[in-house]
Amino acid sequence: MKRALTLVFIMTFMLTAKDYTKNPKTVSLMNELVQKYDFKRDELEKLFSNVSVQNSALRAFRPRVKKKRTPEQIAALKKRYPKNGAWDRYSKSKISDSRVQKGVDFIRRHRKTFEKVEKKYGVPKEYIAAIIGVESAYGKNVGKYPVFDTLSTLAFEKNRRNTFFQKELMKFMHLSQTEKFNPKNVYGSYAGAIGLGQFMPSNYEAYGVDFNGDGRITLQRPEDAIASVANYLRQNGWRKGEPVATRVGYEGMRFKAYETGYRKTYDRAKLKGISPKKKWDYHDKVRLIKLNREKYDELWYGAKNFFVITRYNHSAYYAMSVHQLATKIAAKMKEE
Repeated sequence: MKRALTLVFIMTFMLTAKDYTKNPKTVSLMNELVQKYDFKRDELEKLFSNVSVQNSALRAFRPRVKKKRTPEQIAALKKRYPKNGAWDRYSKSKISDSRVQKGVDFIRRHRKTFEKVEKKYGVPKEYIAAIIGVESAYGKNVGKYPVFDTLSTLAFEKNRRNTFFQKELMKFMHLSQTEKFNPKNVYGSYAGAIGLGQFMPSNYEAYGVDFNGDGRITLQRPEDAIASVANYLRQNGWRKGEPVATRVGYEGMRFKAYETGYRKTYDRAKLKGISPKKKWDYHDKVRLIKLNREKYDELWYGAKNFFVITRYNHSAYYAMSVHQLATKIAAKMKEE
């Protein structure tokens, strides 16, 4: 029985393994690696001749096709995703009591690193921890996809983001050289994101920090990951000592008076019928962030630091989940 299972595994691997060395795009990428970074061609050919195609990752990036749904399917979707309550559903897992407590534990476990990083980069420890908490559950879920195979699949199999993944694969291969790791031994997300902070290779190269001083940037290690997240935020414009967001009030239950979202900014003095629920000492332009709840819209002012968080993930809901998780982590630490 055990031998039969082994044979099935081998046959499955053989069916999914692919030789990309004759693919013109692969040849072009290998040529660039050889010319630009002095890779050895025979080593590259060995790597790209045996790629395990990651079909589940590929499905996420196939061109979207609109399917005609039956009335039953439409009813099921409406039941699963009702018109209102998107924020309730989104935030349920992102800002759970368990995730707050684990954030407190994570900060305390790496207290010295957080203290040094906060002092150097000016980013509060609770926001760094919150991003790592949302991205990888504090390192528990860094991904199970082989990054080399995933990026190769997405770079060379037809999908809507081929060019992006070809560039990321190039960056990843260069990183394997500079950080001295075997590209076949790194695991990450279905998109090729790596480590506790889930950095794509281009961000790994641009913002990664060797904070433990071992001569390598290793984003699977807390010290380097914590510093790299802080560096990412600072390099994208984080303002030390400034707030991130505050809840505001307005008339009614659903808000439609002004355009909302992290891209649109307003002078607070020109916003009529809106006021913070508590004193907020911030005088720069603000964003109006609307959170769709089941029975009403929750409205917030977002400061420049809120926008900076959206550079990590271009979503107002993502940035708000980071902010609220960070706020709860900070409050919990004060209680204990």
